[in-house]
Formats: sequence, structure tokens, C-alpha cells
Amino acid sequence: MINSKHEAANIFGSQSELTTETVTQKVSVIIPAYNTAAYIAETLDSVFTQTYTNYEVIVINDGSPHTKALEAALETYRDRIIYLKQENQGAGPARNTGLKASSGKLIAFLDSDDIWLPKFLESQVTFLQENKFDLVWADAYLFGIGVREGSTFMEFAPSEGEATFESLLESRCNIITSGTLARKKAILEVGGFKNYPTAQDFDLWVRMALKGARFGYRKDILLKHRVHLKGLSGNSVKRIERGLNAYDRLLETLPLNKNQVHIVECQLKMLEASLLLERGKSLLLDENYIDAKRTFKEANKYFRSIKLRAVLIMLNLFPRLLLWLFKWLRADGLALIKKSNPKAV
Repeated sequence: MINSKHEAANIFGSQSELTTETVTQKVSVIIPAYNTAAYIAETLDSVFTQTYTNYEVIVINDGSPHTKALEAALETYRDRIIYLKQENQGAGPARNTGLKASSGKLIAFLDSDDIWLPKFLESQVTFLQENKFDLVWADAYLFGIGVREGSTFMEFAPSEGEATFESLLESRCNIITSGTLARKKAILEVGGFKNYPTAQDFDLWVRMALKGARFGYRKDILLKHRVHLKGLSGNSVKRIERGLNAYDRLLETLPLNKNQVHIVECQLKMLEASLLLERGKSLLLDENYIDAKRTFKEANKYFRSIKLRAVLIMLNLFPRLLLWLFKWLRADGLALIKKSNPKAV
């Protein structure tokens, strides 16, 4: 059920009935699959219970080492999906394979462990068509390891103001891939996904925006996004490292103007400080108080945070009490930090 407190205002989205134009638009749902045999049936069920019915489903087995289990999970769906197999190349190339096989003018990307709510396609197709957007996205409930019940993607990665190239660079607008619907033409005009090991989706969005594609979002909750340690989204340190790599690539590959270069450089500084902060947390959990203090102090040269100053004072005076408080206050997310296991800096 959509929670009214998350509904978007004004131009960013509103519910409306399907139009004749909307109904005629076929959607190709592209689902790359790798080691998600335990979840993919639930994902597919969420597609096949959509109120919007003009779609095709393309599942790409991206060289999963658990292919037998995956194909067993897909067996009851085989007459309703297009099933493709390839050697492992990563999520980006797998989605490109799906794009090549697609026949719809609209594309919806769905991760094989995420879940759409029943009106996802109906709402997103209507929203895109009525506002003449090239790509739209929605908010998502988060569920899984270390997630507070009822928390949403936009609470942690907000979208505010107009969706532009600059707002994507500055992380004022953050896109969740499983919540997207886009025009196939706009994706193909920039060459689809690049064969990068991480952040292929972010790279595609910024290239589309730089090319002039019109983006829109809504704060309606239309899907559920799974957070788990096996998924790339499950590790805060890796997430920051992916961001650093992504922004470095933008500087190398895109024709940015002076202001855009400045934005990217600012984002890199923020991510570097965030990485220090995560390393400090891990060092604290390892009871390495000396290196934790040094790392937090270095991070605070950027953040200039009163909270971090208090942490540094506690590390000097009562380090064990600080560790106890940290474990108590952050109990739900400790698994994500412990698995990071970063090296001391």
C-alpha cells in the first residue's frame, strides 16, 4: 500500500488513470540473474501480478554458478519468460543482452531479488507518458539485514528538486535501478550500459542526462528493495568505493564543463571522508582505539562535525564506554560494518 506521507508533490508525480496511449506501450522487463535462485520466484511473482499487462519478461542468466538451482526456480515460469544464458560478464552487459532481445519501446530494469508492488508498472508508465519523461523512478521500502521496518530508499538516498545532470552528480537525486522505467530509444542513444565492474547504472543515468534525456521521480513507494550481505548494496565500504570509482570514471570519460568538474571533485572529497568514517567504525569494533581515533580525526577535517568531536573526546577518556554505546545504538547495522573488514589507514 502506498503511504501518503511519501507522495510526491506538484510536477514530481501524481496518481492518474491509464490513458489509451499508455495501454498501447509495451514494456520489456529486464532481469539479470546471478546467484539469486532463492529469491527470483518472488521477484517474478511480483511482475506477473501487475495490474498493467502489456509487458514481456526477459531473464538473463549471467553465468551463475548456481544455474541448476536457478533453472529449477524458473521452471514453472518458462512459458511466460524469455530466458537467456551467457558467460558471467556483470550486471551491465547482462542488461544489454536483455535490451538486444527486447521488443518493447519502454524498458523496466528489475533486480532478481527485488519486488514490485502490484501497481508499479501501471503507475510508472502513466507517470512517464503524461509528463513526457525519458526515465522515471519511484521510492522503495527497504527490507533484509540491518534494515529498520518501514524505512525507505529515499530516507537514505533522497531525491529533491528538479532531476538534472547536476542534481545526479551532487546526489540530490538518487535513482534506484529496480524502480526505473525508461524509453528504450533514450537508453540506446547513449550506447546502453558500459562494461564496468561497478556502478554501471549510475554511469548510464548521468550519460543519459548529459545527452538531454528528461528525468522525473515520484515519492510514492512502488517496490521493495532487498538489502543483504551477498548483494553489492549490503556493504557500506564497498558502496563508497564504488562511488569513488564511478566519479573518477566521469572525470576521465565525460566532456564536463568547469562547474561540473568542480561538482565531481567535491563529491570525491566527500566520499573519501566517508570512507575514512566507515574505516573508523570498523577499527572501533576491532577495539583498535588508537587507529580509530586517528581515522575519525582525519575524517572530521572534512565533516567538521560536533558529533565526531564528541566521539574523539570519548575515545580519549572512555573508549570502552564508547564501544558499548556504539554497539547498542547501531545494533541493527553492525553486520554491515563488521563484514567490511577494511585495512587501517
